[in-house]
Amino acid sequence: MDSSIQVGVSGPTVWVKVEGKGSFLNSGNLKEFAREMLERGYREFVVDLADCSMMDSTFMGTMATVALRLRELGQGHLKVVHCGNRCQELLYGVRLDQIFDIHANGARPPEYEALERPPRVQSPADGKREQMGTMLEAHEALCEAAPENILRFKDVLDFLKRDLHQSVPETLHLPPKQLPNNPPSK
Repeated sequence: MDSSIQVGVSGPTVWVKVEGKGSFLNSGNLKEFAREMLERGYREFVVDLADCSMMDSTFMGTMATVALRLRELGQGHLKVVHCGNRCQELLYGVRLDQIFDIHANGARPPEYEALERPPRVQSPADGKREQMGTMLEAHEALCEAAPENILRFKDVLDFLKRDLHQSVPETLHLPPKQLPNNPPSK
């Protein structure tokens, strides 16, 4: 099943509609979009899960990051609407009901547009580091939102931190025969 994120703005409210799976694959785009909307002054976010079949912890953590940022700013909130039973189980399971409202129904959303970011030119290693950074930030947000998540995600956090710190740019992995034989002349 394809997944996509659709976005729209209605008055002071930013709407995000998840179609298919909310996962680590589309969390980076959501994170950047939310950051941009926060910088523009938007403080009300509605996430519509009517067509969302599942969410992974990175996606839920990305939503938590937005809610925690709104709390830090002291204004606004994030609300989840049209949340089916499975998505409710997932959100309640990681205690995100503590930082945002979750509703089985909700208001009628505005027209949406596909959230498509222009591709940035970056190496595969940089793309992987950015994705892992998003995953780490999302899981840290889940732990900040509900401290009981620390034990649940300890291994994930340890893995991501270790992998991020071990990342070395690919250009440094040249075989010895490709290195210059003669040192530069002085």
